[in-house]
Amino acid sequence: MIDLRLLRDDPDAVRASQRARGEDPGLVDVLLEADAARRSALGRFESLRAEQKSLGSQVAKAKGEEKAALLARTKELSAQVKAAEAESTAASADVDRALLALSNVVHPAAPVGGEEDFRLIEEVGEKPSFDFEPRDHVDLGKLLGAIDLDRGAKVSGSRFYFFVGVGALLANAIVRCAQDYAVREGLIPVLPPVLVRPEAMEGTGFLGQAAENVYAMPDDGLYLVGTSEVPMAAYHMDEILDAGALPLRYAAYSPCFRREAGAHGRDTRGIIRVHQFDKVEMFVFCRPEDAEAEHEKLLAHEKAFLGLLELPYRVIDVATGDLGASAARKFDCEAWVPTQGKYREVTSTSNCTDFQARRLKIRTRDESGTRPVATLNGTLAAVPRLVVAILENFQQADGSVRVPAALVPYVGREALEPVAAR
Repeated sequence: MIDLRLLRDDPDAVRASQRARGEDPGLVDVLLEADAARRSALGRFESLRAEQKSLGSQVAKAKGEEKAALLARTKELSAQVKAAEAESTAASADVDRALLALSNVVHPAAPVGGEEDFRLIEEVGEKPSFDFEPRDHVDLGKLLGAIDLDRGAKVSGSRFYFFVGVGALLANAIVRCAQDYAVREGLIPVLPPVLVRPEAMEGTGFLGQAAENVYAMPDDGLYLVGTSEVPMAAYHMDEILDAGALPLRYAAYSPCFRREAGAHGRDTRGIIRVHQFDKVEMFVFCRPEDAEAEHEKLLAHEKAFLGLLELPYRVIDVATGDLGASAARKFDCEAWVPTQGKYREVTSTSNCTDFQARRLKIRTRDESGTRPVATLNGTLAAVPRLVVAILENFQQADGSVRVPAALVPYVGREALEPVAAR
């Protein structure tokens, strides 16, 4: 959630952020009114409570008619204090609801606009040229015996798949290579739970605009995560972190689950957009003043890993209308997909400033006192889309696929060869 002091001091900045996101700036006024009502209700409660305490000491000393009058006023006050307390509690709940409805304030450098209004930062690597008609990842997956979409649909429905044979080896290789890279770079490896409580999901901002894509388990009061950002953000929930230990940098590997509710008719062929996938996700807790530098480090890790995989890619500064609720700024790395003739997102990194930490009550204590930390996340390796990019970019005329050198020790071979149909 945003800092209420910012809202009170500069509501126009928050309104401008809402407009840049394509969201309702009127929510700012709803929150301002709720905040004013809460402060008024709290002031009334505290005033009545102070009078109640003062009368208590006076009653003990009073006698006769004076004592009777004071006792009558005490009884009257008791009812007023209860009513004022209830009003204050209700007003606080209104503020909390209004706060949860507001997205993070966007970074002033983020480009304003919708999905296509991103700013291109750079293009890296050389796109492949073929002297044959390139196959897409679906045809390559069948030829290699690597991806079984038909049986995935039979067993689980649309947007599910099996990685089989060399497909499973390649998928595991990407994960293991990413984990080894993260450890070399000093990140702490984590295997988090993928079922979380509502407070974890809400605290990271995934029960707002992203709620339609969340798998809920109402009988258990739990949610399946769409990214390990959720359990990692909540990992230090309700804690005060040692300032000397910051920044804390993690790399979490987990399966991820997304309903893809808004993807009807989009990417229906293959494994670009699926309901279940594996991912290695970086997550950082740091001082707010260090957040931008940490954001650049996460982007550098993503670029370095794509470099290890030898993939051509571009980096974009995501426009405000395409940011998640928690992100103030986001950079995407998009790998080239030859048969689509365009770049597709394979990693993203978001600076969430202190937005999530305020919701999850994650703070640090230093010479400045106790204050919220900043949180950042960054995808190091989202398996299916990297499999797509590797298959398509490194395919050969005979249907084989060259394995990037960094993955050879994990896959155990330098090329994936076509196999007989099963």
